[in-house]
Amino acid sequence: MEALAKPQRQMVRLRGRSYVAFVFVPTVPIQDWLAEIDATIARSPGFFAGRPVVIDLSSVDLSQAGIGHLLTSLQDRNIRVLGIEGVEEARLTPSMPPLLSGGRSCVIEPTAPRKPEAKVETKPTSLLLESPVRSGQTVIFPEGDVTILGSVGSGAEVVAGGSIHIYGALRGRAMAGVNGHTSARIYCQKIEAELLAIDGFYQTADDIDSALRGRPAQA
Repeated sequence: MEALAKPQRQMVRLRGRSYVAFVFVPTVPIQDWLAEIDATIARSPGFFAGRPVVIDLSSVDLSQAGIGHLLTSLQDRNIRVLGIEGVEEARLTPSMPPLLSGGRSCVIEPTAPRKPEAKVETKPTSLLLESPVRSGQTVIFPEGDVTILGSVGSGAEVVAGGSIHIYGALRGRAMAGVNGHTSARIYCQKIEAELLAIDGFYQTADDIDSALRGRPAQA
C-alpha cells in the first residue's frame, strides 16, 4: 500500500499597509459642528468619500446614546468611521467602530543635541514625480515633500507630509503637512485648484481669490 501524502497547510499571508486618515474632533454643540461638515460637503462633494475617518471624542463628553447618534449622523452623510479614540471603551457598543490607540502624527520637533558629537545631520525625505498626475490618480507620501514636474489634473489628489511643489497647473486637490507640519507650503505655476489644505486647514475653489486663478501661487 502507498502512504497518502499529508496535505500541507498554507500559512496565512499578512501584509502591513498604512493609510492617511482624517481625524474628526467634534465640538459642542454637535449640531453646529455637523453644519460645518455639511458646508464642507456642499463646497466639495465627495471630499470624504472612501476616506478612512477616525473620531476623536476627547473634547466632548457624550453618552453611549450620544455617540451612537453622532455615528448615525455621519453615516447619513456617507462618512464611514474607521475607529474611535479619546473615550472609555465602556461607552462603546459591539456594533460601534473599535476603540483605537497608538495613533501618532509623526511630528518632528527640533531639539538641541545633548552632546555636539551626538548631532546627526539628516536630509529631508522627498518624492519626485517626473510625469503629470492625471485625473482620478492619487499620490500619498506622508514621509516628506512631493515635487511634480508637470501638472495635477482635475479630480487628481496629492497628499504630502511636507510641502508640495508643482511645476505646472494645479487643477485637482493638494493637501500638505498632513502629519502636523504647520510650516508646509503648496507651490504651483498655475493655480486652478479644487481644494488646498495645510495641516487640516483647507480652502475650496470657491474660497480661493479669483484674482489668483491661472497664476503662479504659494499657499
